[in-house]
Amino acid sequence: MQITCERKTAESQIVVKLDFGPRHAAPKQGLKTTMPFFNHMLEQMIWRGEFNLEVEVELDDFYLTHVICEDVGLTLGTAMKEHVERKLDEGLVGHGFALATIDEALARAVISFENRAYFDLSHPGLAIPLQTENTNSEDLVAFLEGFVQGARCTLHLDLLKGKNGHHIWEAIFRSLGGALGRALQQREWRKGMTAGVAGPIQINIL
Repeated sequence: MQITCERKTAESQIVVKLDFGPRHAAPKQGLKTTMPFFNHMLEQMIWRGEFNLEVEVELDDFYLTHVICEDVGLTLGTAMKEHVERKLDEGLVGHGFALATIDEALARAVISFENRAYFDLSHPGLAIPLQTENTNSEDLVAFLEGFVQGARCTLHLDLLKGKNGHHIWEAIFRSLGGALGRALQQREWRKGMTAGVAGPIQINIL
C-alpha cells in the first residue's frame, strides 16, 4: 500500500510517498531533499523502520534548510498518521520502542500514536554539536518536531551515549526507525484496538 501526501505553502511544496510493499532496490535514490546529510538520516530511519519513502522538495526563491526539514517532517507525519488510521482495524500495534547504536553512540526512541502531539529530545550531560556535515542540528530537531505535529504522536528520544556528531544523529534516527517499525506491525488479535485504552478520539464542534 502506498500513501502520497503533498503539502503546499508559499515557501515550499513537499511530496512524500510512503510505501509498505517490498523494499525498493535503491531506497536512498528517492530521497531528494537537497540536503545530503538529512537524506542520509532519512535513509537510516526507513532502513530500520522497514518501509519505503520518497521525498521531493521544491522551494520558492529563498533556500531555507529549516523550512525543508520542518515541512518534510510535517508532510511525512501527516502521511504516517493516515497510514496508522487506515490500518487500526487490521490490528496495527501503534506503539513501539527501540535502542540503536553506531560505535560510541547509543540512542533510545519510544513512540505512540494516540492523537497526542508531544516531542522530547533528552541528552543530559551530553553535547550535540551545533552542526554536523554542514547540517544544523536545530534543523534536524525541526524535522522531528514537524513529524510529531503531523503524525499527532508522542515521541521521546534519549541520547544515552555519544561524542561524534555524525554517530549521534545516526543513532537517533536509527532508533526512531526501529520504534516506527515496531509501531507499524500488525497483529491479528489487535484488530480494532488502539495504542491507548481511550480509543479513537471524537471531537464535535457545536
